[in-house]
Amino acid sequence: MRKTARYSALAAAGLLALTSLTACANDAASTTADSGDNGGGGGEHVKIMVGGLDKVIYLPAMLTQRLGYFKEEGLDVQLLSEPAGVQAETALVSGQVQGAVGFYDHTLDLQTKGKSVESVVQFSHAPGEVEIVSNKRQDDITSPKDFKGKKLGITGLGSSTDFLTKYLAVKNGVQVSEFTPVAVGAGPTFISALQKGAIDGGMTTDPTVATVMEKNLGKVLVDMRTPKGSQEALGGPYPSSSLYMQTDWVNSHKDTVQKLANAFVKTLKWMSTHSAADIADKMPADYSQGNKTLYAGAIQSTLPMFTKDGVMPENGPETVEKVLKAFNPNIKNADVDLSKTYTTEFVKKAAG
Repeated sequence: MRKTARYSALAAAGLLALTSLTACANDAASTTADSGDNGGGGGEHVKIMVGGLDKVIYLPAMLTQRLGYFKEEGLDVQLLSEPAGVQAETALVSGQVQGAVGFYDHTLDLQTKGKSVESVVQFSHAPGEVEIVSNKRQDDITSPKDFKGKKLGITGLGSSTDFLTKYLAVKNGVQVSEFTPVAVGAGPTFISALQKGAIDGGMTTDPTVATVMEKNLGKVLVDMRTPKGSQEALGGPYPSSSLYMQTDWVNSHKDTVQKLANAFVKTLKWMSTHSAADIADKMPADYSQGNKTLYAGAIQSTLPMFTKDGVMPENGPETVEKVLKAFNPNIKNADVDLSKTYTTEFVKKAAG
């Protein structure tokens, strides 16, 4: 009984901490789910937390909803949003949602903490992330070797942008204690931090990258939006955006997981045969922030990161493990079972 009470208290505390962040997302997701033919409609209800619904790297989540593919599979999917992937991870592990759309690297990190979580649809084979340097500091920061003593923006502490920033630093001879990571989120909060000098640079994704370029606030230092960029920066394919779920839930809800995989694989195939402008047209109007051309350009820049079939890229998990081991003491000293961090069972069936 004492254990149950303690777990209930922990869950309640976690829920309270996340309530303020998810309130707006709940409202937005409810609107999406009820938006006529493209909404969730009736069917089996599934909640998915996304580490930023309007980020292009997580675009397949909303696009699947807008194309009506969840509904076609008999699912009523409610998409919720958090500003950083690490918060989506928290929502999943605390049981608030059944799935999370975020970076695959969380599955390795969680395994070292005794949590069994696996990627069931792999959206990408590159991070889709860009290290931006403020125009005010572009003479001081010409490569990650210059990170020492700098304030670098990330979406959140423990997030994938945090992980990748630390790796770029360590790979280039800068220890993680020698620079300051600053949690600034993405979009307007990232841009404001750059403008005010609260950060010297930072890691972010489109459409934030496109907006920074348009406003001439910074320049691209490291571009990981393509497999080539991933290879150069990280030494191999880097599976990032994915649908990941608790392994126990996957094993006890295989029919539901298969329907989700069917819907997402259909979307990835659709994306591979349509232009960035076509994709932009399908997304909610407010995602373009009044500039459809800029938004379509942001999608175009990021499209190379996506897989066409949802399958984990060969040697991808090994690259992620190598990156995390470079700076994360938990993983450096752990024996990670990569085979338990992802499954291709559902996407291969979806493709077949």
